[in-house]
Amino acid sequence: MRVEMPRPPLTQRLPHGVRTALSWCAVVASLPLLYAVTLADDESLLPAGAMHAGFVAAMAFPLVWARRRPGAVLAVLLAELLVAVALTQPAERVWPLVPVADVLVCSITATRARRAGLVAAATTLIVQEVAWHGALLIQGLRVFASGFLALSVLLGLGVVVAWTAGTALRQRREYGRALRAQAELAAVTADRLRIARELHDMVAHSIGVIAIQAGAGVRVIDSRPEQARDALAAIEATSRQTLRGLRHMLGVLREPPAASDPEPVPLAGLADLDRLAETITAAGVRVEVRRQGEPRGLPPVLDRCAFRIVQESLTNVVRHADARHCQVVLGYAPDKLCVDVTDDGRGTATTAASPGSGYGIAGMRERVALLDGRLSAGPRPEGGFRVTATLPLPDAASAQGRAQTAHVEAG
Repeated sequence: MRVEMPRPPLTQRLPHGVRTALSWCAVVASLPLLYAVTLADDESLLPAGAMHAGFVAAMAFPLVWARRRPGAVLAVLLAELLVAVALTQPAERVWPLVPVADVLVCSITATRARRAGLVAAATTLIVQEVAWHGALLIQGLRVFASGFLALSVLLGLGVVVAWTAGTALRQRREYGRALRAQAELAAVTADRLRIARELHDMVAHSIGVIAIQAGAGVRVIDSRPEQARDALAAIEATSRQTLRGLRHMLGVLREPPAASDPEPVPLAGLADLDRLAETITAAGVRVEVRRQGEPRGLPPVLDRCAFRIVQESLTNVVRHADARHCQVVLGYAPDKLCVDVTDDGRGTATTAASPGSGYGIAGMRERVALLDGRLSAGPRPEGGFRVTATLPLPDAASAQGRAQTAHVEAG
């Protein structure tokens, strides 16, 4: 089974060596700008100081591994901050370490476990507070000075904002993953129910007909062998038809047809209704099909749903109702299709729709509900059983108007 996967982003399509080379190029290209923005008041841009350039390189080069090992890079940058303060470096030189550390806190919180994000945020806040306040104390600033307190709040606010942003990104990713998992589960469940309905409609109907024909053949095999021969022929035809349908369904499940493959065998629809009636009549229940209104083409899903409702209803009649006659009425209206199946059998609810007796009625209700229709099933007051389904039809006039509007807009 071939499944087309979307193309990965450009950065993932590049070889690992190319991505590493691009990271080094980006870091090297940022060195002059980083050198310029970290000059102290008594320093000039040229000539470049060796100590200053070395410190700038030490700040920038660990960023090459920031994506793969953000925790290790954060630890290196925080260590550099402590060393810079111990060496009494001016604040103008070490300030880029603060926003870069906050960005790494955001990255760790968004891509790692919740505990790792909390540890990174707490460690960064403690190290930044200790380093910058130690530098201020060395310069002689009092602990309760306004600048001291303002710096404390500013450093704490930066870390909190970074951790909050990372948490929001992680929660959004987890929520998206949960939605995708739920959508996949819903799709699998819908496919499972659809396959179960198709198998039930196909197998239950055929087995019911085979059982009736086999019983009739056993009763007349000695007295009327020609009727027994007809019953066996009907069993053979029904079995072959069921096997073809099962083989086709299994083939579709194993390998969906490609666009260039021949058109697959169409699923059963109302065009097969007369043949279905003949099969049920051969099983001993005379079926009369009537059509009211003007028959017309229906959407495939609706056509198949209407046929399955009739098929399941007739299967229940053969298996449970002990009926001799059944009538199927298709009513074509401008906005709906009405399906009415009645029989003259026992008509008790326990024979056709009792809990535990099968999934026929439940399957019909599911099919009709998917098309926003209505279904009723129950015994008739005058005897027998009735199944009535109302399926809304798409508005042909509005659909044609939308198509014309789209054509005009495209033109």
